[in-house]
Amino acid sequence: MLDNCQSLLEDFLKTSFLTVKVLVEGANAVKGQTPNRKVTLFRYENGKKVIVPFEGERFYLRSSVEYTNPHLTVEEVQGVIGTRLLETCANYFFERGLREPNADDVLSLVEMLKKPTNGYIVPFLLNTDDVEADRYSMNPLKQSIVDSGQSAFPAVNVKTDDLKIDDAYVRKYDGSLISKKETELITAALRESNGSYLDFVDSIKYIQLKELSEFFGMDLTLYALRMPLSTLKAESKNGLLHYIISESNRDYASVESAYTCMGRSMNKRTTLLTIPHSIRGFGSKRAARGKLHFEDGKLLDANVKYKTTALYPNAMDPNDIAVAVCDDNFNVPGQKFSDYSYADTPSSPQFFLYSMGSPEDATMWHGIGAFGSSQLLQSYSSARTACREGKLIKDLNKVYHLNVKVPLQFNLAPEGMWSHPVHRNIDASIGSVEDMPDLVRRGMRLEYLSTFK
Repeated sequence: MLDNCQSLLEDFLKTSFLTVKVLVEGANAVKGQTPNRKVTLFRYENGKKVIVPFEGERFYLRSSVEYTNPHLTVEEVQGVIGTRLLETCANYFFERGLREPNADDVLSLVEMLKKPTNGYIVPFLLNTDDVEADRYSMNPLKQSIVDSGQSAFPAVNVKTDDLKIDDAYVRKYDGSLISKKETELITAALRESNGSYLDFVDSIKYIQLKELSEFFGMDLTLYALRMPLSTLKAESKNGLLHYIISESNRDYASVESAYTCMGRSMNKRTTLLTIPHSIRGFGSKRAARGKLHFEDGKLLDANVKYKTTALYPNAMDPNDIAVAVCDDNFNVPGQKFSDYSYADTPSSPQFFLYSMGSPEDATMWHGIGAFGSSQLLQSYSSARTACREGKLIKDLNKVYHLNVKVPLQFNLAPEGMWSHPVHRNIDASIGSVEDMPDLVRRGMRLEYLSTFK
């Protein structure tokens, strides 16, 4: 009888070996181009955050989990496992040469998967810390997030002191979006929390990843990186993300270039390239309304309005919609954007801009085309192409030795997305799945998005 690891591996090699070939060829194509790159990641070991520095040349494969829920979802777990399978197989054939895998290769790969990742290709989780703590109405702390006035805060600034389990939520979604064991885990983590919501969430997810590693027979405790706000807080004014924000807001032409990447017109100019936070702590991108004003080709100022806004429902109840409660109205001088300092003007840049500061050479998306927005991927790719052509952020290579390119794009194939065996929702908590072997039987299907190059 096959174990869970070998079963998933063999299905992956049968259905998705093209992705391994693409990743190996991509890693070989750029070898030698970034010999001095330094990247710092982290992960949790035995409940403690451990910083892991990387020096020298590596090829980084980005996946992700969310700060919008403290526990792991089925979708997140599939993304981590798919990333681990792709990375391990690619590292194996990168070192040994591409060929059709045989029975001995499978046995060797099973042994590699049991151990922590170790190779030229480094998988990591890019955890976006500018999102709301309850964006998709699937956080069991949701009522206390609203009651504590933090529903429109970026996750990086949320404090756990006044957070508690929402009993009504747990009763309603027990067995679909949350489980008793997860409720107990979250409650215990709240008691031990240092006040940081990010630390609280990461500690829980690494506990779950460690437990899932046993069931799936592969080490799933990937490295992680928090962006963009944790990075901006740590950077000096001369840092990479500060430069990207300043240059993209330099003048009318630079903003217009960014709008072109997003496929938007400059007629209304209501999309801010970075969304200033309110002095009241609000930073929800969805709840913010903006208006850019220019004078003689320069950014004069931006008006920012925050108002209470409906966010998104969970997959179990379309009428249960998360909300960002906020109200504020202020102006920010243009110079605060074009000569940017996070310390002076905290703000949340758009993903297609700040992701250029991520070390990623390849990415893993979750169901683009069915469960994810292809427009996000289009702006992400267009911005990098524009920078390479000198149309958006100039001199990134000269100033930061950053070779801007469009990363290889991989995707959890929509037709192969895992979901709850009973309720069929991909946002199900992994703890609510009683029939875990059902997920294994579904296999692992990844695809290469060759359109975005």
